[in-house]
Formats: sequence, C-alpha cells, structure tokens
Amino acid sequence: MKLSDRQSSLPQIFKGIALFTPGGDLFYTIDPNKQDRWHLHLCLCLQEVFGLPEPPHFLVPGYTATVDRWLNPRTGKIEVSAELYPAVKRYLPLLQVLFETKTPWQVAPWQEEHCNPAILETYRPQFSALWQEKDLIIKLDPQNPKIKIVPSINLQPTAKTAPSPSIASYRDGYILRLFISSDNLNLEKTLDSIHQVLEQGLSSPYTLKIIDITKNPEQAEVNHISATPTLVRIYPEPVKKIVGELDDPQRVLRIISS
Repeated sequence: MKLSDRQSSLPQIFKGIALFTPGGDLFYTIDPNKQDRWHLHLCLCLQEVFGLPEPPHFLVPGYTATVDRWLNPRTGKIEVSAELYPAVKRYLPLLQVLFETKTPWQVAPWQEEHCNPAILETYRPQFSALWQEKDLIIKLDPQNPKIKIVPSINLQPTAKTAPSPSIASYRDGYILRLFISSDNLNLEKTLDSIHQVLEQGLSSPYTLKIIDITKNPEQAEVNHISATPTLVRIYPEPVKKIVGELDDPQRVLRIISS
C-alpha cells in the first residue's frame, strides 16, 4: 500500500518541523496551528533531554527539515512545500514517512556560516552528547511544547556515558532497528508499513533506527544481517529478528512483544 492509497493520520493543514543532531537523533513536531518559534521549542527539548548547558541553536538551519501543508485560497486545493538542508538529505525516506508526503523536497542552499563542518566542530567539546548515536526519536506535543515524549534509548549505559536523569529514569519500551537497502524498489512501502504498524499497534514508547546497509555494510556484518528488510528488536532482550516483508501487522507485533 502506498502513501497515496491510504487515509492520512495527519491533519490536512499543518506545519512540520524536524531537527536532527549530528549523531542522527531526531526531534520533530506536527503542528496544525502553525505556531512560530518551533525551532526554539525543539532546541529547548534537545537541551533538556541531553542535559546541555544551553539550547543548541547552532544546529538551525543546517540540521533541519520543514513541511508546510496549506490551503490555496485561489484553487481551494491543499498544496505542500517541503525543504531540507544538505546535512539531513540522507534521512529523506524517514521524513517522507513521518510527514506523509511524496512531494519533491527542495534542498536548501548551503549557508557557510551555519553548515560549515569546521565551524560545527568547534561546538563538539561543549555539546559532545549531540554527536553520540543514541537511537532516539522524539515527537514534541504541539499542544504543550514544554512536555517531551521520550522513547527508549540506551537503557544500559556504560560508566563513561551516564545519561541524564530524565533518560535514566526510563525503563520501559522497545529499541528497534530496521535494516534496509536503498536499492530496494519496495523501500517506501516497507518504511510506510512498519511506521503504521508501530504507531498503531504498540502501546509502549519505542525507538526505530533505520540503517541502510548499502551505505553502512559494516553494520550488516556486525548485526549478522543477510537479507533486507530485517527488523531487529534490540531491547528488551532476547534479541529478535523479523526477516522479509513486514506487511503482516499481527505477525510483526506478536514477535516484537513476545
């Protein structure tokens, strides 16, 4: 089933904002009221979750993506515009699923003062947590931007990477990894299917990290992945794998929750 073939779970009109960290974690919101200052709210959320000394405004705009669905008063039709920055272009399949849009995304022009890797590196010593890979996706509630939704992340931290109290207090949920190949013609169907299954079928919070083995072959070797798509339940233990098509919701949920 394609995105265009099913009823959308999102409002017809909304503003979607996504903010990534250099480590690949994602913070986003879908706001039907199109409030402004959402970049500020997301930066504040990053500060709270990672225990940062201040909001990481330096990530804006270099690590952002935006979607705007609006009603054209002249035609009476819903129109969509979507834009992302070069640093997050590799996450496009995930963004298409989260924001339910197949509209061609415009790549924003490079801005030297915000996107230069050498400049970003100067922030790493003070904001090192942003460069760590925590398998984290957070959707901010547009009704109350001060409330964060914290899915599972590293539940067994080492002594060198002790988490903040808000993260350490979490002891429920699932850590999942989806291994895909960008060469697969059914990639969009797979991403859309698993997103819907998890959103509608799991009552506990979860983290889903998508790994493209064509770009990260070492991850396939380390995790013993021989075919795609493969969904892996990392936590809770024991580790479980679902290999092949993921279009049977009951089977997927039964294996994940068993």
